[in-house]
Amino acid sequence: MRLKLVPAGTRIDFFRWSVVTKWASAGAMLASVALVSVVGLNFGIDFKGGTTIRTQSLHQLDVGEYRAVLSGLNLGDVSITEVRDPAAELTGKAENVALVRIEQQAGEEAVSAETVSAIKDALRRIDPDMVFPLVDSVGPKVSGELIQAAVIAVVLAISAVLFYIWLRFEWQFSLGAVAALVHDVVLTIGIFSLLQIKFDLAIIAALLTIVGYSLNDTVVVYDRVRENLRKFKKEPLRNVLNLSINETLSRTVMTSVTTLIALISLFVLGGDVIRGFVFAMIWGVVIGTYSSVFVASSMLLRLGVKRDWSKKSAEAGPDFAKTDA
Repeated sequence: MRLKLVPAGTRIDFFRWSVVTKWASAGAMLASVALVSVVGLNFGIDFKGGTTIRTQSLHQLDVGEYRAVLSGLNLGDVSITEVRDPAAELTGKAENVALVRIEQQAGEEAVSAETVSAIKDALRRIDPDMVFPLVDSVGPKVSGELIQAAVIAVVLAISAVLFYIWLRFEWQFSLGAVAALVHDVVLTIGIFSLLQIKFDLAIIAALLTIVGYSLNDTVVVYDRVRENLRKFKKEPLRNVLNLSINETLSRTVMTSVTTLIALISLFVLGGDVIRGFVFAMIWGVVIGTYSSVFVASSMLLRLGVKRDWSKKSAEAGPDFAKTDA
């Protein structure tokens, strides 16, 4: 017996709640923008500047012990990450290596040499033979450039999606897909501002991954919409969209649920290092599934699409006014 999360032959009218979902999405986006403007984001060392110290020890790494010896130095935000080399572990030559990141100290361009020396002395209480093969500082100028590069990366990714979907389908599909992506990115940034979870380069990677996941979900629905537009040329666009979403609903739910099972396992068992990234992914999968159904399709209904795909050009106008919202 096969597991079915969605019964076969579902006939849900997704546009029955279009007014509610439209205003809920718009309100959530406005709230996210307001939160970022008023509260701001809890930027990590990558964006605030700071110093990274690489440690190498003969003893097994204990993150709690590292934090305990550094807590008395009043360094502010300290991030400790264990560096693992799978190849070295297989050969039995693995070394106990960690990256200690310290935020930029108030009134200083970078962490001072005296502070770095105090950190080294504190860590040597754990292992007197500990060595520090790398000490690297990120100043405010570099951190500012990282913020700029992160924004450019997200904007370019969404712009590339706009262009690709335009070529692959039609401009109405393109605008619908981009509206869904912007919705997902803005709401993800908003939840990080609300919960004040650390926002660093790993979260930018999560945002780009969310863009890819949400786009994949949207394209699956759009591809079925195009197929059904060829089959049902006289059917109202609302009915075609509802049919397409229902036909792909089982795949959408199954993909989201299996992805969430893996992500929740990582969130619970993965430790502090990847927790922010995994949280962003969990939120992105949920909100991306929602936007593919309620944002991208609603935008397509409002804009209207070409009805006869056997011709190179055909009438494409809003079908929204012809249907009941």
